Amino acid sequence: MLDAAEIEQVLVVTAHPDDVDFGAAGTVALFTGRGVKVTYCVVTDGDAGGFDRELDNSGMAELRRGEQRTAAKAVGVDDVRFLGYSDGTVVQTLDLRRDIARVIRQVRPDLLITHSPERNYRFIAPSHPDHRAVGGAALDAVYPDARNPYAFPELFKDEGLEAWTVREVWLTGGPTPNHYVDITDTIDRKLAALHSHASQVSHVEDFESFVRSRFGEAALAAGYGEDRYAEAFQTVTTA
Repeated sequence: MLDAAEIEQVLVVTAHPDDVDFGAAGTVALFTGRGVKVTYCVVTDGDAGGFDRELDNSGMAELRRGEQRTAAKAVGVDDVRFLGYSDGTVVQTLDLRRDIARVIRQVRPDLLITHSPERNYRFIAPSHPDHRAVGGAALDAVYPDARNPYAFPELFKDEGLEAWTVREVWLTGGPTPNHYVDITDTIDRKLAALHSHASQVSHVEDFESFVRSRFGEAALAAGYGEDRYAEAFQTVTTA
């Protein structure tokens, strides 16, 4: 794994607004707290989510983009990019790989965080089909697309984007985590980020207790003990 001192730029690629906050906002807050630059790339606008039937898809998309920007600020992120794909219909296409590779070459991250492309049968919620498609496309964009100067040559010829090698990927929501981050010191910032997504969580009774319980269990799995919180990842070395 990369040493903490080697991580200066992080790119988080997710399917929907709120995905990063459920999966990794505590870790993101730790990164930004020590001066790491973090960029969010959100593939859809979340237009098929939420519970307000008075909003059409465009209205929901606008609302959720705003919620994600507010949530990002809660953990020290000010660079949030949306690719504009349709919520609920994402598939692992060459176009999606190119669009993620473009952002990788623009941002030039040391570490990329994204969804696991594997289905998790122990806990199905992270295995939304959009998540798995985005995770698979992001991994393909990391290897081989972004690092290969001959892949998507228009990115260099038309946009001047040089090839870039992401050295490590952390996957969220998968069935085989092998790396835990203690987020006890940033759990309140994670909760603030999650509460920013009112269209998604305001209806959940005792939401804060649910979050604390879920990430408290991760801390126990990591061996951190009681009254601690952790986020879980599977690490992939790519260099």
